[in-house]
Amino acid sequence: MAPNILKSSLENASFNIIFQIICRCVTFFLNAFVVRHVGQAILGVMNVRLLLLESMILFLSREPFMKACLTNTAEHNWAQVINLLWITVPICVAMSLIFGYIWLFVLQTSEALPPFYTFAVYAVAISCIIELSSLVVQLIASAFLFVRLRIVLDTIMIALRTTTFVFLIIYNPENALFAFGVAQLIASLFCTASHYIYFHYYIKKVKRHKLKRRLSVSDDGIEEYVESEFPFMSIKDFLPCQLENHDTPLNKNLSILTWSFFKQGILKQVLTEGERLIMTILPVLSFSEQGVYEIVNNLGSLAARFIFRPIEESGYFYFTQMVQRDKPISHQPQAKIQESANVLKYLCCVVTSIGLIVLIFGQSYSSLLLWLYGGEKLVSPLPILLLRAHCLAILLLGVNGVTECYTNATADSATINKNNFIMIYESIAFLGASYIFAIWFGPVGFIFGNCVNMALRIAHSTIFINKRYTETNYQPLLGLIPKSFFSSSLIIAALVTACSHAYYFPNNKCLHLFIGVIMLSTVLFSWIYENYDLLKLGVSKLLERRSSSRSVKIE
Repeated sequence: MAPNILKSSLENASFNIIFQIICRCVTFFLNAFVVRHVGQAILGVMNVRLLLLESMILFLSREPFMKACLTNTAEHNWAQVINLLWITVPICVAMSLIFGYIWLFVLQTSEALPPFYTFAVYAVAISCIIELSSLVVQLIASAFLFVRLRIVLDTIMIALRTTTFVFLIIYNPENALFAFGVAQLIASLFCTASHYIYFHYYIKKVKRHKLKRRLSVSDDGIEEYVESEFPFMSIKDFLPCQLENHDTPLNKNLSILTWSFFKQGILKQVLTEGERLIMTILPVLSFSEQGVYEIVNNLGSLAARFIFRPIEESGYFYFTQMVQRDKPISHQPQAKIQESANVLKYLCCVVTSIGLIVLIFGQSYSSLLLWLYGGEKLVSPLPILLLRAHCLAILLLGVNGVTECYTNATADSATINKNNFIMIYESIAFLGASYIFAIWFGPVGFIFGNCVNMALRIAHSTIFINKRYTETNYQPLLGLIPKSFFSSSLIIAALVTACSHAYYFPNNKCLHLFIGVIMLSTVLFSWIYENYDLLKLGVSKLLERRSSSRSVKIE
């Protein structure tokens, strides 16, 4: 049976969100410990310079290949896909050498770098190479819907990296960069080894299943065995050029699509990491200011990391399977188009609602969250202003994630290449706005620049989606407009929580929190009341998935 793409995508998103919430709750408290025990300057070096290095290497080496190879996986020639994916390893080595040299010898700073900075740079580069050596297995896990495997391993890897770092800095907080490098290496080794070990045992299980289960007996008496949908029968099949029946080592269309995503990836990386790039290349902020900015940025990005990102990843996979890139919407199967349009509308509604809730409640509860996270030293005007401004960026980030994932999932190579030129102007506008705002407003200027970035990208994606559905009656972007009852409850909540913050914080934090819980419950009730059909659909899909899985087990 062919997999149900919608149910699998919903399962992927739901499990991903649940595990990410659990993991982020654990790492939230561990990071709070780190904030209280490690200096802000060291946090600035780790969270800005070193994580930027990791992001640059991994994103440019991995992201274009993953996006291209996840497109229409049912028609893949897996030998060609594996050959293409293994190219990422030498690319990652080259990226590591280039960026590692820049980070060690080119970047200048007026401040002294913390101890073990060189070791940390080497550790980040090596860990990226180790992680890319399992990219083939990671893509196969995504393509064949190993939902729980990916989420569980990612969760364990994050927890392992965080706990290793915390354990090493308990007695030596001044050697935090050494602990950071060791934690990166251990996490990457675990990621690579665990993927290969799992599929080693899974392939053995598939072989035993094929020997036990027979489908029918043919006319000449020869037994026909069931052919599994999983095409790999050995770990060696994950190595280059191991499978048969392929004409050329690489698929031409996938290679062109990968190159298109690579060119777009450079621009997208500039847009995504623009503030870190400016902080690193142009030292407009000190390491301590960078540390405060990243503390607030990590707090403000919780919703983006464990809610928006899983939705975006699952949505991208879903749309690549349901909507064909090279055909107009009107010339494709209308059942799939109707379903995908409804899914896009619902996703827009969900992320917009979450973003508005974060924006409204973030204005009155940023102070309380910072106090819980870092103590009294974070309850100062700058961190509070940063977190409040970040709430606006979260709203724009969620909307951009959904609209842009649809654009990338359904646009053809020519459109993607055309979009790259538009992103050049968006990148220039973003970097210019961030630099100017940083000079005018300090660290909060980077958040304003990021809001400009998100707004430009949202405008570009919505124009594409409108053109895509021009010849149909579907209007999926209506999901971006909040309904009246929900909007009214948000306005009331904003007024009540603002008064509560003025009168009860910081002297009566518990009462201030209690009022926020009451108002949040009211807002959620209003949303459920107006979106009952969406909630009913989600529950029915969940029950349908459970019943189908039970029937498979019984069979």
